[in-house]
Amino acid sequence: MNFKQLNYFLVVAEEGQITSAAKRLFVGQPALSYQLKQLEEELGAKLFIRQPYGIELTEAGKKLRDYAGQILTLAKNVQTEITELDRGGWGRVKLGSVSSSIGELPSAKLTAFARQHPGVSFDIYEDNTFGILDKLQGNLLDLAIVRTPYNRVNLNFVDISDEPMTAVTCQDFFPGKGKVGLQDLAGQPLVIYRRFEDMFKEAFAEKGLTPNFVVKCDDSRTAIRWSDSGLGIALVPESIAKTYAKGHIYPIDSAKWRTRLQLVWRKDRVVTPLMRQIIALYAK
Repeated sequence: MNFKQLNYFLVVAEEGQITSAAKRLFVGQPALSYQLKQLEEELGAKLFIRQPYGIELTEAGKKLRDYAGQILTLAKNVQTEITELDRGGWGRVKLGSVSSSIGELPSAKLTAFARQHPGVSFDIYEDNTFGILDKLQGNLLDLAIVRTPYNRVNLNFVDISDEPMTAVTCQDFFPGKGKVGLQDLAGQPLVIYRRFEDMFKEAFAEKGLTPNFVVKCDDSRTAIRWSDSGLGIALVPESIAKTYAKGHIYPIDSAKWRTRLQLVWRKDRVVTPLMRQIIALYAK
């Protein structure tokens, strides 16, 4: 018994006649009759009763009709799923994301991909960069979106975005200024996300300046909240400032004060077709 025989059988059952079924299948009547006879012999049961007006299903034929429809539908679904799986259009991906990846989960690209591939599902894990990287190294994630700087040992990556740091204040610390320099910031109380501390210190040191970090925290959103309370100037990525800041936002005149979002995965990890599809989305 094979899929072709089951399909022939179903068409004959639907048409109720060998002649019309043969026309619908584009096969000769002798060939169709032979396939039906082979099917009956393999099953050891009579499937049809031939009548003057056509054919009538036996009880065995009726039972096979019910199963044949299910079998052919299942076979079609299996073929579709296997093909989609091989192309990266089916499966589940475990994706980590830092809290500062504003607009990337879900991004317009990822949303469009998900709509085009309804067989794909996502497990999303959120943490700070260090927590996400720990999960990635522990094989708890397939892919992750993290923010520089971080340790890229054993990691492949593609850049998603590149943006400058900004100064956020609840008061107008710099009236009339469209952009502030490091000299302007050095004498002010600064609130920073701890991960950027080395980058800030190096830039100040190059100009012979000493920063005043009054608050160090582990989330740019927390830095903004402290700034909103009037305790200092928060130094945060531009996208975070535009999303969460309620006060003044100043561009900073420093080419080195930039940060990037990157999609990362382990170098020793086997990249599945689904992972490859998502990597390609962000690599464009």
